[in-house]
Amino acid sequence: MRYYPVLLDIAGKPVVVIGAGEVALRKVEGLLDAGAQVTVVSPALHPELEALVAAGRVRRIAREYSPGDLEGYALAFVSTDDRSVNAAVAREGKERGVWVNAVDDSANCDFIMPGIVRRGDIVLAVSTSGGSPAMARKLREDLEEFLTEEYALMLDLAAQVRQELRDRGVLVEPDVWNAALDAEMKHLLRQGHRDEAKQRLLRSLLEPVGEP
Repeated sequence: MRYYPVLLDIAGKPVVVIGAGEVALRKVEGLLDAGAQVTVVSPALHPELEALVAAGRVRRIAREYSPGDLEGYALAFVSTDDRSVNAAVAREGKERGVWVNAVDDSANCDFIMPGIVRRGDIVLAVSTSGGSPAMARKLREDLEEFLTEEYALMLDLAAQVRQELRDRGVLVEPDVWNAALDAEMKHLLRQGHRDEAKQRLLRSLLEPVGEP
């Protein structure tokens, strides 16, 4: 199956997680990091989920899943060992137009979760379209080695310079940006020479367009 990759803005949106074990905990943590309003439906809770509920960061419905539990939610995650529950949640999701992700049960998924590598505001997602979780993990680990902290520093600097140039009404072609964000930039940032890196970046971007 071919999937359409997308990054969702779920800040402030209601999301329900059915199940409350270790896997559900990881889902909840990721959803909270993205700013979602999370409700957990489960008669028992992982201790760390209990702490999140006690802190008021997560709403809890203390019982098993019941039809109707998806009403009003933007997304639903189901993390149980019961395929019949997964199927019931998936059916309700289709009836209500709520996208459902069932952990390790692609037949009952409207979307699947990729492996994620984060460095600052950089997010890389990798998926094998459900073909091999082991391969997805291997690719994610390789990307974690490749994506060093210098890339996050470079992004912060590039975003700042891009905004400054926009404020000046200066447009820079993508190919010029690509050439400017080079290995020397990474080296300067790795050494902590941010000001020097910024001046070098500005020269590389402005000289081709004839700006001082």
